Amino acid sequence: MPDRLNPHSPLSVSNPGRPVNPALLKHAEDRAQSVQARVADRITQFAGSMIFVYVHVVWFACWIGFHVEKFPYGLLTMMVSLEAIFLSTFVMISQNRADEKRQVLADQQWKLVNEEEQQNEELLKISQQILELTRAIHGKTVAGGSG
Repeated sequence: MPDRLNPHSPLSVSNPGRPVNPALLKHAEDRAQSVQARVADRITQFAGSMIFVYVHVVWFACWIGFHVEKFPYGLLTMMVSLEAIFLSTFVMISQNRADEKRQVLADQQWKLVNEEEQQNEELLKISQQILELTRAIHGKTVAGGSG
């Protein structure tokens, strides 16, 4: 399902479909297997949205407007403080998730760099062999044409 709330996500509206990078696709599939990861992803997705802000504006306005408690709103302050503690935990979870994605990409890029280095070494060996064969053929051609 596309992440419609995060335009920078590999699954956002601006980038519909699955992540292009196969390593990120596998990482996303692995995360989808964990119920805890899915719950944390949904909470951080909601908490990082404008809907979350609007819900809180309405909640605070109703709390104060309907005089649920008297000023200085001790219960409201306690609930908001607890919510802040939990939200900060979800921010850390989200940062850890982003770090995991970066590490997956870095690991894949390192693997590709090593594979490309091996391919370059093979190409250099083949090029050297071609050069040696060309010189040998040229030597025989020049030697055969002179005699």
